Amino acid sequence: MKALSEKVSAVAPSATIEISDAAKRMKREGIDVIGLSIGEPDFATPAHIVQACCDALARGETHYAPSNGIPELLHAVAEKCRTENHIPCAPENVIATCGAKDAIFQAMQACLNPGDEVVLPDPSWVSYEPCVQMAGGRVVHHLLREPSFQIDDRILERVGPRTKMIVVNSPSNPTGTVLSKASLKLVADICEDYDLLALSDEIYEKLIYGKEHISLASIGDMAGRTITVNGFSKAYAMTGWRLGYAVAPLPVLRQMAKVQQHSVSHPATFVMWGGVAALKGDQSCVEAMRKEFEARRMYMLDEFTSMGYAVAPPDGAFYAFVRVEGDDLEIARSWLNDAHVAATPGAAFNAPGWIRVSYAASLPTLKEAMRRIRVWKKSG
Repeated sequence: MKALSEKVSAVAPSATIEISDAAKRMKREGIDVIGLSIGEPDFATPAHIVQACCDALARGETHYAPSNGIPELLHAVAEKCRTENHIPCAPENVIATCGAKDAIFQAMQACLNPGDEVVLPDPSWVSYEPCVQMAGGRVVHHLLREPSFQIDDRILERVGPRTKMIVVNSPSNPTGTVLSKASLKLVADICEDYDLLALSDEIYEKLIYGKEHISLASIGDMAGRTITVNGFSKAYAMTGWRLGYAVAPLPVLRQMAKVQQHSVSHPATFVMWGGVAALKGDQSCVEAMRKEFEARRMYMLDEFTSMGYAVAPPDGAFYAFVRVEGDDLEIARSWLNDAHVAATPGAAFNAPGWIRVSYAASLPTLKEAMRRIRVWKKSG
């Protein structure tokens, strides 16, 4: 067999999926592992969304749809972005994708040429860099100052002649940081001064605790150079539905549309009707889930603090980002093998010395996980 793609060979596997798969193997062997490594809400998808999908199936919505998405969903996304996010947006600025991750992949394919550089503030989600690499680009890492993990003017040191894009993620996976208006304004100023694009991943925007979510594309003229990525997995507990979207300037959107046309064609037709119901239906389910996450967040903060761990301020999402002493990968492996708690080492997020613990699990499950970690810590 001839050599396979060097570009793909250079991409590391997903560390979050690797830990999750190891935990699942142990479970199949009969070991009682508590999985806190994957960011998946433990709630059922709200009933009215499920019913909308069933109704779509019943009326025969099982055939090809427009590649960018059904008009009803594009209009619903555009309205949501205008009214909630204050982003100037028309339906033609929207593309429905097979999850937010697919939107990020398409955006990188649409925007990057070989050798283009993308500034990535760290800690950062595991899939940004592989998406850049597979598009032929190169990531320039910028380590944010802990514990706030806000963006300051040191990021200017990472901008060079080959810089094409800056990526922001607020609320952040893995830290839970909600970027301040000052941080976002700084990014906006840099993008405008250096004629850069921005990708703003806002998938956790509905899961915020005591802070305000601000969309980068709502600042100044940033709608004309920002790809805003969002989806339904986190806020509506729709991870398996694989439905996301991007809002972008028309030149970028048209490029992304070509990537979609020649790859997945479009998301599943009946699934998109579930997305319409999610955006246009009763939003009380979102608030109910957010409140439950907030209660879990407070519990996890208290528990880790009482054990002597420092935790990054989790103002959004559903992760406790925990400072550990020693090799975070070895500690995560020990938690899994000895305490039977699966969590993700910070090295996966370009943040060695930290461990990400998801609290997207029931409170009784979290209490048992914390008991096990407490016993592990005392035994060490």
